[in-house]
Amino acid sequence: MRRFPRSFSEFRAPRVQSGFTLIEIILVVMLIGVVVAFAASRILGGGDRAKVGLAKAQVQTTSDKIEQYKMDVGQYPTKLDDLVTQPNGVAGWLGPYAKAVETKDPWGNPIEYKLPGESGKAYSLVSFGRDGKAGGSSVDADIIAE
Repeated sequence: MRRFPRSFSEFRAPRVQSGFTLIEIILVVMLIGVVVAFAASRILGGGDRAKVGLAKAQVQTTSDKIEQYKMDVGQYPTKLDDLVTQPNGVAGWLGPYAKAVETKDPWGNPIEYKLPGESGKAYSLVSFGRDGKAGGSSVDADIIAE
């Protein structure tokens, strides 16, 4: 006569190992690392593009501040620091027109100001980009006030 288990606890199935092997875990961790590295390079690479946009806006804003200085004083500033602190012997100065940090581009390089400017302009205002040198392309390109 065959005996049947009285409860499920008496019935025992053969033990089957469950879970992941070490190789499977290593492969998943490596795959996650590759995805994170790819995503980080795409996200962090956008930082330089954002700085280029900021530099364009900053150069244009500084140009506007130079024009405001000229309207108040009657002449263009001799240097960008004249926008920050009142030069000696200048009447009509209603500044400060800018903060000292605004006379540098987003990479920390000084914005170049020439009086008189090039190509017959009253002044030239240029950020030399990430490398801080004239010329270049992409994020190293010069940013000139229009």
